[in-house]
Amino acid sequence: MLNDTDRIRVLIVDDQELMRSALRMMVESQPDLEFVGEATDGDEAVAAVRAHRVDVALMDLRMPKLDGIEATAVITAERPRCRVIALTTFDLDDYVFPAIRAGASGFLLKDARGAEIIDAIRMVHAGHGVIAPSTTRRLIAHVANSPTSDTGAAVRIRAALTPREFDTLLEVATGDTNRDIAARLHLSEATVKTHVGHVLAKLGLRDRVQAVVLAYESGLVGPSRR
Repeated sequence: MLNDTDRIRVLIVDDQELMRSALRMMVESQPDLEFVGEATDGDEAVAAVRAHRVDVALMDLRMPKLDGIEATAVITAERPRCRVIALTTFDLDDYVFPAIRAGASGFLLKDARGAEIIDAIRMVHAGHGVIAPSTTRRLIAHVANSPTSDTGAAVRIRAALTPREFDTLLEVATGDTNRDIAARLHLSEATVKTHVGHVLAKLGLRDRVQAVVLAYESGLVGPSRR
């Protein structure tokens, strides 16, 4: 039996009571998850994270008062260890990219299966990023085709990483899994996982999603790579 300290503490943020209830039932059905509270808008979400230890927040993006994107930015700035999964009805770039840039570690549509949402909670808590399959390629394409790149950042990244870690960052930018990357680099999955961890730590990144964005925005990877 899990101790309270072993459970992933989940906050649910949505202005629709039915959605909050459905998500709460999902969370409470899992022995390794703990429902820590709920909020109906961004202000309440920020207050809840300040008042409780929250490991993962399921965050609606369209809410009254402070919206989910602004709330995400505040929460991730004040509580870097708290992961945010953005949930929305709309599979639109206008919502995906600001949420990711605000610090969200994941993005899922509200009609995702319960098992997908539960898996996403566990994955972001473990330090991985999760993006709905329907938006992964568009996220990469959007960032890849950004008209600006930070060449100074590219120089700093190269200097901070070993050659193998740098190669790993470029592979992570494809959006592929550790298994796929391991096959291409002729390494074990465990070795790739270690390299990814070093990349995130050295570059001060929360997860793979941020690594993808940084690789493209710095100009290290271009559209042709994907």
